[in-house]
Amino acid sequence: MKNTMKAAVFYGRHDMRIEQVEMPRIGEDEVLVKVAYCGVCGTDVHIFEGDKGCAEVHPPIILGHEFSGVIAEVGARVRNRKAGDRVNVDPNVLCGRCEYCLSAKGHFCEHMTGIGTMVNGGFAEYVAVPVGQTRLVSEKTDLQAAAMTEPLACCLHGMDLCEIKPGDRVLVIGAGMIGLLMLQLSRLSGASFVAVSEPVAEKREEAQRLGADLCIDPVPMSADQFETLCRGYDFNCVIECAGLTRTIGQAVAAAGKKATVMMFGLTKPDDTVMLKPYDVFSKELTLRSSYINPYTQSRALALIEQGRIDVKSMACPPIPLEKLPDVLADASLRAKGKYVVKL
Repeated sequence: MKNTMKAAVFYGRHDMRIEQVEMPRIGEDEVLVKVAYCGVCGTDVHIFEGDKGCAEVHPPIILGHEFSGVIAEVGARVRNRKAGDRVNVDPNVLCGRCEYCLSAKGHFCEHMTGIGTMVNGGFAEYVAVPVGQTRLVSEKTDLQAAAMTEPLACCLHGMDLCEIKPGDRVLVIGAGMIGLLMLQLSRLSGASFVAVSEPVAEKREEAQRLGADLCIDPVPMSADQFETLCRGYDFNCVIECAGLTRTIGQAVAAAGKKATVMMFGLTKPDDTVMLKPYDVFSKELTLRSSYINPYTQSRALALIEQGRIDVKSMACPPIPLEKLPDVLADASLRAKGKYVVKL
């Protein structure tokens, strides 16, 4: 095994460098994963911009928490994995001992370790992870698709909280990768009608291809026109996936009577939303949010492996690690679709 590897090291706001760094060393209960693909997440963008993600980040660190690969080495006490196994990784390592873990609220673990946010992650040739965080990927499943298990797992948790019933009408705001996954999950949950609001024409076309019944361009509409249009559909659930204060306001306005509004998109930590409580009261709305991916990783992988969810068509061609800083710095590039780094 070589002594160094290539990695994208984050040193602070707008400062990421491609460097040769020391190879990670694994513990007795860990495996060394040779990374195949690692997705670029909105959380990575927030961190690159100097904002807090789901956890505190202390540079220098290697980011990247959506990844798959092949096990290169196993620790002395590992019995259920071997070199050559194809795996993806759940990046949220729970302590299993705190009150939240013992109360089936592990995603609020008081001692959680985030791979790719708190410790070195997948924007590198190799990464050391606890064996319990790995899921075996079948030979028939493309490793690029397998790398998307983590974002799909997050969406599954949000979808569970939406409680969509067969026959419901759903509006998804934002048709980036997350919105397109929520569109597909809404269909799988039995929604009879799914609309998507998205200003970018290419993304609306992708949403239509993936089964949207209606694609809305909100740009030429006033707030009143958007609300009037949505009122006609009496949406049972509105899923906000853009993570913008204005689209959260749109979601509340668009929701029908007794609807659920899922605030799924990640805003900046200090963002605030102007909300009229009467608007919530008068429609008896349920406002919900969703935090990371508790206990949904295996379900997400099963959906990918069975071909029930498309996780690749919205992705741009894979990029080399050297292009990662450019993608993180350029919103116009990210607007073209989901980026995945090929190692």
